[in-house]
Amino acid sequence: MQASAASDSSDDVKKALITAVEAKAKQAQVMNDMIFSFGELGFQETETSKYLTDILRQNGFTIEQGISGIPTAWMATWGSGEPVIALGSDIDGIPKASQKPGVAYHDPLIKGAPGHGEGHNSGSVVNIIAALAVKEHMQKNGLSGTIKIWPGVAEEQLGTKAYYVRDGYFKDVDAVLFSHVSNTFATHWGGGYGNGLVSVQYNFYGESAHSAGSPWRGRSALDAVELMEVGMGYRREHLRLSQRTHSIIVDGGDQPNVVPPVASRWYFFRETDYPHIKSLWQIGDNLAKGAALMTNTTWDSTVLGSAWPMHMNKAMAEDAYENIKRVGMPQWSKEDIALAKALQENIGAEPEGLKTEISELTDPPDLKKNTGGGSDDIGDISWQVPTITLRYPANIPNLPGHNWSNAVAMATPIAHKGVVAGAKAQALNLYDLLTDDKLLDAAWDYYKNVQTKDQQYTPLLREQDQPAIHLNEGIMNEFRDKMKSYYYNPDKYDTYLEQLDITYPTVKQAD
Repeated sequence: MQASAASDSSDDVKKALITAVEAKAKQAQVMNDMIFSFGELGFQETETSKYLTDILRQNGFTIEQGISGIPTAWMATWGSGEPVIALGSDIDGIPKASQKPGVAYHDPLIKGAPGHGEGHNSGSVVNIIAALAVKEHMQKNGLSGTIKIWPGVAEEQLGTKAYYVRDGYFKDVDAVLFSHVSNTFATHWGGGYGNGLVSVQYNFYGESAHSAGSPWRGRSALDAVELMEVGMGYRREHLRLSQRTHSIIVDGGDQPNVVPPVASRWYFFRETDYPHIKSLWQIGDNLAKGAALMTNTTWDSTVLGSAWPMHMNKAMAEDAYENIKRVGMPQWSKEDIALAKALQENIGAEPEGLKTEISELTDPPDLKKNTGGGSDDIGDISWQVPTITLRYPANIPNLPGHNWSNAVAMATPIAHKGVVAGAKAQALNLYDLLTDDKLLDAAWDYYKNVQTKDQQYTPLLREQDQPAIHLNEGIMNEFRDKMKSYYYNPDKYDTYLEQLDITYPTVKQAD
């Protein structure tokens, strides 16, 4: 590591980096809108990954494709020497979340198609724009250090980051900067935020028969699937308040007049810590055994994903918070606020508009009072190397999540402004980690002497588990050709809204 030129104070460098990111605002908008238009689901992000890796190659990064045996996963690297800082963000979409941007009511581009109903089209843009600005500064000033950029493939399935960890992709990394879309500007430290989980598909095997002619000769795998869920329904009353257990039927048979010989149900078992996740998983296994006994079927299970509870680094979060304060919230236009309020009113939420103040950096919640919630497999990485998540203000408050409404803002000026603000803060975070030995020392001191002092990472993945790269293949095969006609063409149109001929904002349906 080398110090910046003497004439450049840290404050001057940060001002210059903010200016450099602002100069890339058009590139950020194009990238954001392009990924939004792809709308790809987890493990099938082929267009998105090709687009991002092409940009990184053009800017001097080397790319390792297909990491951990996942075709749409990759690791991009630029620079040399220490420290090694890795930036990551998720890239996958949500089923049935197709939605025209800038329209404050449900209006899908393609009915039933996937879309970016969480906003994962934006995070890689934050990281890449930030990294390019810092890279230019490093080249100009002869600074050493290595920047890595990677995608969170299939985050909605919690399907990949634990495999990255298992395969050693963060073994020599000094710190990780993760980014995630939000409706505010924030970061946090410590644990107690949400749950970890294991994602398990239970497969039952029976015997087919004519459902009317000789049903007694059949052994219904679907009966086993349904009985397992009946058991889980009764068991829920006696589980901790912090658990979140939910499921879908993946395969319920082919037609009513054939006793289903094969059927499957997919569960997410969420809890606040490793022992309780394992306990929930064992309950699931026991219920599967009971359902199989009741139906004279057999069963096995497949792990489709996992996520450790997150624990974010205090020293890095405190530094990032100062950078967030330096950048501040975007300036929203009356059109931005009108879209937000119209959407909130349309879905029956509080019509507060958009956030105008950054969120305070607070102490973590009491672990004993954690009532659970969502999960993110960045948790696995956070137990390998000091990690924080930057939440940047590119979406609208009071939305349900994993819903068409969460896509409304994500290719509009709201997202464009939020992405640029996020990239500014991330550039400053990256610069600090590359140039401040004391910050990295403090980050590792917290990691070693606080976070991992009394708790060590034990993978939820079993030795035989492999990435579930088949997931969502059928859905994308059904919709991809239709979706291609809606891919953004930045050579012809200034914005995706212009290409779709959408008046911004569109708040009411035509009579």
